[in-house]
Amino acid sequence: MKVYLIFKRVLDFILSLIAMLFLWPFFLILAVIIKLDSRGPVFFRQKRVGKDKKHFYILKFRTMRTDTPKDMPTHMLQNPDVFITKSGKFLRKTSLDELPQIINILKGEMSIIGPRPALWNQYDLIAARDKYKANDVYPGLTGWAQINGRDELPIDIKAKLDGEYVVQMSFVFDIKVFFKTVFSVLKSEGVKEGSSEVKTAKRNKLHS
Repeated sequence: MKVYLIFKRVLDFILSLIAMLFLWPFFLILAVIIKLDSRGPVFFRQKRVGKDKKHFYILKFRTMRTDTPKDMPTHMLQNPDVFITKSGKFLRKTSLDELPQIINILKGEMSIIGPRPALWNQYDLIAARDKYKANDVYPGLTGWAQINGRDELPIDIKAKLDGEYVVQMSFVFDIKVFFKTVFSVLKSEGVKEGSSEVKTAKRNKLHS
């Protein structure tokens, strides 16, 4: 396992460096679109929980207005559509907003494959992951839980899946997660915007 972890870190760095060399023009185009669409910075920084529960700041392309409540998962917002920008809707649907995390990988804060980093104040998720030692590995750009439900998963199931990844972690398993992620993104599976209570209310209103 230790040998693979070293190999995994080297591979993460090499692949991320190659990705940055090829994608920087695309990054520039997206940055211009974001700036033209709404006021605020191009990047969004948010405190997350990394390996061994050390905090770091994750990078994303900004998809929401600057007056959006901080440190709150989007699916917990009462009406996220009010805060998501026009360009943000496209970026979130295609998961392109996650691309700047390549920088986090280059810095040694994240891996390409691993449990998605929890918000610093998601204490219930952090505690649940402790049971499965899922906080002992680098968080990932994508992960086993991501392709098995993403935002739709309850915390206990998400933590259990993260634990399964820790147990099964290998080069072959990482390749499996990577390709399943591609298909999942293409189908926009598991993306949840707004609390279930609000969505239910909207559906009831439409059918009333």
